[in-house]
Amino acid sequence: MKNIIEKRRTFAIISHPDAGKTTLTEKFLLYGGAIQQAGQVKAKGESRRSRSDFMKLEKERGISVSASAMSFAYEKSWINLVDTPGHSDFSEDTYRTITAVDSAIMVIDGAKGVESQTKKLFEVCRLRDLPILTFCNKMDRESRDNFEIIDEIQELLTIDVTPMSWPVGSGSDFIGCYDLINNKLNIMDRADRNVKASTIVIEGLTDPKIVQYVPKHLLETLRQEIEMVKGLLPKFNYEMFISGNMTPIWFGSAINSFGIKELLDGVIKFAPQPQPRPTRTRKVEPKEKPVTGFVFKVQANMDQKHRDRVAFVRLCSGHFTRGMKLKHVRSEKFMSISNPVMFMANERETAEDARAGDIIGIPNHGQIRLGDSFSEGEKIQFTGLPIFAPEFLKTVISLDPMKSKHLEKALVQFAEEGMSKLFKPIIGSGWVVGVVGVLQFDVLESRIKEEYGLPVRFETSAFTSARWVKGDINEIDRLSAANKSHMAIDHDQDHVFLTRLQWDIDRIRRDFPLLSLLDTKEMNEKII
Repeated sequence: MKNIIEKRRTFAIISHPDAGKTTLTEKFLLYGGAIQQAGQVKAKGESRRSRSDFMKLEKERGISVSASAMSFAYEKSWINLVDTPGHSDFSEDTYRTITAVDSAIMVIDGAKGVESQTKKLFEVCRLRDLPILTFCNKMDRESRDNFEIIDEIQELLTIDVTPMSWPVGSGSDFIGCYDLINNKLNIMDRADRNVKASTIVIEGLTDPKIVQYVPKHLLETLRQEIEMVKGLLPKFNYEMFISGNMTPIWFGSAINSFGIKELLDGVIKFAPQPQPRPTRTRKVEPKEKPVTGFVFKVQANMDQKHRDRVAFVRLCSGHFTRGMKLKHVRSEKFMSISNPVMFMANERETAEDARAGDIIGIPNHGQIRLGDSFSEGEKIQFTGLPIFAPEFLKTVISLDPMKSKHLEKALVQFAEEGMSKLFKPIIGSGWVVGVVGVLQFDVLESRIKEEYGLPVRFETSAFTSARWVKGDINEIDRLSAANKSHMAIDHDQDHVFLTRLQWDIDRIRRDFPLLSLLDTKEMNEKII
C-alpha cells in the first residue's frame, strides 16, 4: 500500500486568465494517453470545445469558471490533476480546490510575466505552504527576457527560482529548450500541435552535432546564458521546494505540446506524494487503513438528463472500493457508495477502487454538501475549508412568478455548491444573493435558466456586504430586535448582519461588544 500511495501525485494548476492553463491541462491528458486530440481553447467549430471546460458558459466564453478534476496514468504513476478557474471572480472555488491538493503548477505567460491573479493565487498557495512548480508558457511567441521573468518572480512572489530547462531563442526564433537536468537539447517540432513533441537528443553543449540544429548566433547566446544560470541562480534544494520557498521553472509552449513531458517528469520526480490532512481532533496520515475523505467541491447538474449532483471527494487515507459503506459524518448516517466515478473532465468512469490522494465523485441528490467528511465510523471533521463573506450582494427576481418555489430550490442548490451565498432577510419576502466576484451573477443567471428553465433578473440590493454574527444567543436576539431590517439567516441557518457601510459594522462592534462579526467561517461549523 505504501508503494501505491508514493506513486500518486495530486496537484492544481493556477494562473492568470489566458496564460494557457486549460491548454496545458489538455496536453497533460494527451501525454497521459487520456485523450487523442486536445481541443484548442479558442479555435473553430467543435475543436474549440476544451475537454476540461464542460459548462455551457465556459465553452461559450473560452474561460474556466469551475474547478474540474481529472485523473490519468502517466508512466508508472497515477496523476490527479485539478484545473482551477483563472478568473479572479471565481477565486473562492480555487481556494477550496487548493485545500484538496499537495502541490501546484503555476503557469506564467512568457510575454506578461507575473500578473495580478497569479499573484493572488500564489498567496493562497503560500498560506498552505504548498510546493509550487512553474511553467513559463508561450515561448513560441514574442516574450520578455528570461532573466527578467525570473527576477520578477523572485521579487514579486519572494520565492527563489531555479531553472530546470532554458529556452533557445524566443518568438519566431524559438527552436527548443536546453534540459539542465539531463544536459540535453530538446528541439520543438512545429509541424502538428496535436501530437506529442518529438525531441532530438544532443549530449551537452559541446556536442559537435549541436550546430546542425542551433544557428550560430543562438548557440553563442545559449552558452553564455547557461553559464550565467549556473553562476547566478540557486541550485535546486528539495527542502526549500517542499516548504514553498523555492520553485523550479520549465520553459515551453503548451499549444505546441513542447516542454510538457519535462514538466510532467518534474512533477513525478519532485512533487510530494499525498500528505497528512488536519481535522478538528487530529492529523490523518495517508497510510492509515480506514478510509477517510472530504468534499471540496459540489457540482450540480453535470448530467442534464438526470438532474444529479456530484460531490468531489479527496480521499485522505485508506483503500476505497466500490460498494463500501462510509459514514457521512455530518448526518451520522452510513451511505453505501455504489456508483462512485472518476473524472476525465466531463467523461466519467466508474471508480472500482481508489487510494489516498485520489479524487472520486459521489453522485447524490443533495444530501452531500461542501465540506462534508466521510469515514469508516470515526467522528472526524476535516478543517481548512473556509467560506468568505460576499463582496457583492443583489436581490433576485423570478420573471415567472408561478415558478418562485423552483427558484428557491435553485438558489439553495447553488449555495450548497459553494458558488454563492444565500440570505433570507427576517423582514419581507425574497432572497439576497451574495458572491465574491461580480461575474458569478452572470454564471448564476445562465445556469438557473439553463438547468431549471427559469428566467431571472438580479437587481441592486440596498446592502453592500454581509457578516456572520457569533456570540451568545440572547445577545444575537437583542441585536436582531434593534436592527430588524439588517438581519438575515443564511442557508446554513446561521445569523447574518447585512451592511450598507463600514459605519454599520463599526456601530455594531461598539454597541454589542460581546458579539463578533465574521468575514469568514469554517465550512460545516455551526456559528454560536
